[in-house]
Amino acid sequence: MANKLVFNGLLAKLTQYKVMQIAIRIYMEVRVAVQSYGKVVFAENLGYSVSETSLRKEFSNFGEIAEVKLVKDIDITKRPKAYAFIQYTCQDDAVLALENMDRERFDGRLIYIEIAKPGKHSFGEYPKASGPPKKENLQEQDEVSDCWY
Repeated sequence: MANKLVFNGLLAKLTQYKVMQIAIRIYMEVRVAVQSYGKVVFAENLGYSVSETSLRKEFSNFGEIAEVKLVKDIDITKRPKAYAFIQYTCQDDAVLALENMDRERFDGRLIYIEIAKPGKHSFGEYPKASGPPKKENLQEQDEVSDCWY
C-alpha cells in the first residue's frame, strides 16, 4: 500500500513536470512570435536572379536588418521561389520598407511587399499545397527551420 502511494506521488510529480515543460516551451514560442510580429516583411514576385545579398543591400535603406531569407526550391535546382522574408530589428523599419517598396521595381520586376503573418510560410515550413517534405530533404529543412519564429 505504501509503495502504491509513493508510486502515485512520483507519477503525479512527473506529470506536473512534463506539463510545466510543455507550458514553458509554448510560452517561449509565443514570446518569440510576438516579439517578431510586425518586424518581418514578405516580398513576392522577385526575379530569379535576386540574391539574399542584393535584398539585404536594397532593404537596408529602411533600417537595420536582422535576417534575410530567400526561399528556394527544395529540388535539385535550388532556384529561388520568387519570394523572401526580411526581418528588421525594429517594427517601424519594416513599415517604412512596406511603404517604400510595395509595387516598386526591383531587379527589373514589380514586387509586392506586406507585413508577414505568423504561421504563414514560416521558415522551415512549406506552403500547405506542396505537402510535407520528402525524407531525403529533411536534413535541409532542419538546417533552415531554426531561422525564425
